[in-house]
Amino acid sequence: MRSTTALRFAAFVLSASFLFATPECATAEELLKARLAQNLGPISGLAIVANAKGIFAKQGLDISISNFTSGKQCLDTVLGGGADIATTAEAPVTAAAMAQQPIAFVAGMEYSDLKTMTAASAGIKTKADLRGKRIAFTAGTGSEVYTSVLLKAAGLTSKDVTLVNLRPQEMLPAMAAGSIDAFDTWEPHVANAKKALGEGATPLETKGLYSETFNIVVTQSYLAANPAIVSKFLASLIEAEGWLKAHPDEAIDVIAAATGMKRDELAAIWPDYVYRVRLDDKLLATLKTHATWRLETGNHPPGATMPDFSKVLVTAPLKAVDPARVTLEARP
Repeated sequence: MRSTTALRFAAFVLSASFLFATPECATAEELLKARLAQNLGPISGLAIVANAKGIFAKQGLDISISNFTSGKQCLDTVLGGGADIATTAEAPVTAAAMAQQPIAFVAGMEYSDLKTMTAASAGIKTKADLRGKRIAFTAGTGSEVYTSVLLKAAGLTSKDVTLVNLRPQEMLPAMAAGSIDAFDTWEPHVANAKKALGEGATPLETKGLYSETFNIVVTQSYLAANPAIVSKFLASLIEAEGWLKAHPDEAIDVIAAATGMKRDELAAIWPDYVYRVRLDDKLLATLKTHATWRLETGNHPPGATMPDFSKVLVTAPLKAVDPARVTLEARP
């Protein structure tokens, strides 16, 4: 096993060795093409910056981008053959792993807290006030896990509330129409609700309750056939990370423009986003915690067991670009 792993890593090093020999400006004919399925939100900030600032092209890539409103849609698109690379959270990853889908989790790139927005008319002041309320969530995403964690923190179960499965973009209209009392999701949907509803919307304090990771996932077959593209893609994200941290004001401009957010609204929640390309024990722990939740709640395919994450987390592409960013010590 060790010799096989060493051979795979050596192959990646060789295939990625020309990463740093690529000219600053490759011609269109020289660019390697790939299709990215991207959740169009600040959680995909590094990919947005890499595209907007020409970093993908600088690294020798021609990336065509399809935008979605959830990481589940992104990963489903990749698994269905409609894209090559997905930006996605841990929920779709554990679902795919438990279904024995041949995925390769090659890097995390961001994490941030999920949030709850409530209708002011619902009178929800504390977590316990959620009892008897209609709460929207998005099945199959981190929103579903966050909702479970939130209810547990409130001393409630799903039987104490009415859960409504909605896509993130459907939550604001549903709240405005009075058909839900609260919703659990990620930014910018929470900020958008506050902007649209004003005093009619009140955020519930849940900071630190559940942090969702956002990650880069491909299929095992795509990785085997295109190791250079994957390594170049990760190198692009690392360069984008450096630029974003060195130029936060301009980064806010770029990401706000791409996502359709107002600059001041993104600036207000900018500290919520932690951008770093890595494979570390925090990512692994999040995946295992999420998988445990699936097993305990029955939210998994029949006969599923705890996935072998050593077959899901693939370290070779990131190690080939920047070994210091791979700090996995726990056994996957």
